[in-house]
Amino acid sequence: MKEIYLAAGCFWATEKLFAETEGVISAVSGYANGKSEIENPSYELVCGGMTGYRETVHITYDDSKVSLEKLLLIYFNVIEPTVYDQQGMDRGTQYQTGIYYTETDQLPVIEQIAQIVKDRAGTFCVEIQPFKNFYDAEEYHQKYLDKNPGGYCHIPAKFMTQDRRDPV
Repeated sequence: MKEIYLAAGCFWATEKLFAETEGVISAVSGYANGKSEIENPSYELVCGGMTGYRETVHITYDDSKVSLEKLLLIYFNVIEPTVYDQQGMDRGTQYQTGIYYTETDQLPVIEQIAQIVKDRAGTFCVEIQPFKNFYDAEEYHQKYLDKNPGGYCHIPAKFMTQDRRDPV
């Protein structure tokens, strides 16, 4: 089992996207890499823009069934890596994209995939940092799009099918 934390803007569709990806054991919406003195932040506090927390999905995966490379390719297939603090119509510091790694041996893989994206996009605004902290989002955010199938998110529904999600 391995872990990675991916901030892709709004966590609702990001959670659903990865929860339905083969080899992913769990995908949990929450808040990551914020100010250490702010523990267990609320959605309202994070949306205030002063906590440094990003809407993030904690992904636990079986690396014998899905590689970090594949997860990152899926991630970069659904985000806009050239903007700060925004994805789709969502704007604010909580929507900053980011990859927060838990093991130093993940960094070369992350940097390799990120370099490909940088070379194509020119501008690159995705944070790449070691994992610091994570708090689960409130229960009503968990599996939100399963509970609210018509809910808004910046990731188009067409990416939720396996053939569209799988860029390799």
